[in-house]
Amino acid sequence: MKTLLLFRNIYLERFKSIENFIVRNYLKGFAIFSFIMFAVVLYAFIFRVFTGFPFD
Repeated sequence: MKTLLLFRNIYLERFKSIENFIVRNYLKGFAIFSFIMFAVVLYAFIFRVFTGFPFD
């Protein structure tokens, strides 16, 4: 749990230090988009594992 809080604090500090509004919002959007895409990939992989997809 300490590791997650550390990453959260580092993430928040980095965005606070970025002064340009456009760059800050672009990076936040890109980070959210990346997390959503990772969740989709993880869901697809877990779905394939549970439905018995043969990984040849």
